[in-house]
Amino acid sequence: MDGVSPWSGLIQGRDGNFYGTDGGTGVVHCTVFKITSDGTLTPLWQFGNLSTNADGDSPLAGLVQGSDGDFYGTASRGGTNRAGTVFKITSTGTLTTLWQFGSLSNQMDGASPSAGLIQGGDGDFYGTTSGDGQHNYGTVFRIGADGSFTSLHQFVNLVTDGAGPNGILTQGRDGNFYGTTSGGGTNNNGTVFKITAEGTLTTIWHFGSLSNNMDGKWPLAGLVQGSDGSFYGMAAYLGTKLGGTAFQITTTGTLTVVWQFRSLPNAADGATPLARLVQGSDGSFYGTTAFGGTNGSYGTVFKLTVPLNPPANQISSVCVADTNIVLAIPSVAGETYQLQYRADLISGDWSNVVDACVSNSIGALLTVTNFGGALAPQGFYRFDITP
Repeated sequence: MDGVSPWSGLIQGRDGNFYGTDGGTGVVHCTVFKITSDGTLTPLWQFGNLSTNADGDSPLAGLVQGSDGDFYGTASRGGTNRAGTVFKITSTGTLTTLWQFGSLSNQMDGASPSAGLIQGGDGDFYGTTSGDGQHNYGTVFRIGADGSFTSLHQFVNLVTDGAGPNGILTQGRDGNFYGTTSGGGTNNNGTVFKITAEGTLTTIWHFGSLSNNMDGKWPLAGLVQGSDGSFYGMAAYLGTKLGGTAFQITTTGTLTVVWQFRSLPNAADGATPLARLVQGSDGSFYGTTAFGGTNGSYGTVFKLTVPLNPPANQISSVCVADTNIVLAIPSVAGETYQLQYRADLISGDWSNVVDACVSNSIGALLTVTNFGGALAPQGFYRFDITP
């Protein structure tokens, strides 16, 4: 009843519980579950409960919690057209199928969404399918919380577009969405692309463009935007050591390889990085490899430190999280950051936000919260910075 083979990671909901999916087996249907920090697990949904398998099957990717509090995800198979679904589910286990892939003529909506969704700044959700579309190379789509669906891009040209977008999208600070394809491109090694919310796609890198395949092949997991504004990702194969690469790429398409896997003695750094990087509060990036390491071929967990040169002391994002306001700022090591607030820019003084101060910063991206700040009708923020 609780399922088997959880492929994806967990997310922590605003209620403090953790939520995830499992992949199931040939005889056990997949589930959505929640689990408390002390290990109490509750299955919320078992796929296959709706007639004609309308809820889908095989949710390979994780969930995202929307601004409405519900959780949103994709099922890579099943549905009424056997092409996968998009669903939302409440924290108590009420599931609604929002979209059945294969519903548009000529499969223009795509099939097999193996990556998860992200919620854009406009409130809609954005995702990819790895198959179907006009030439079976995959699609990029937008879907609202009410199920309103728009196919934003059809990967139609194997050489210029790429094919098979398997990784989750990332929305950059410029408002565009950034992603990768696992195949296609001028060298059939995959690509990095950016796409607007209206569907204008630009390919900004073709893997295999550097000599000796130094940039790697098959970026499978998507990108993360670092505190310096550049994007960071990994290619699963090739590179000069044949174990894959970690790379940095700017919004304009300048790519720099920052690590060649199997570079350490005895391949201690591992090989074949399949999952997405995450940036820690210390500014370093953390990730895993599926193979390699000193104990044979069992994989590794690694920390990667890259000189970031962030645009220091400039607020990089302001987000609403329930009733709170969360601000991010690339910091300088050793400085103290006190968040300040005022209701307007005409009258009154800046006031310190209680419990929103970071002393002796370590020089990474800071996130500071004004608890209850979203309840105010209007507010302006700045940081008072002292060495």
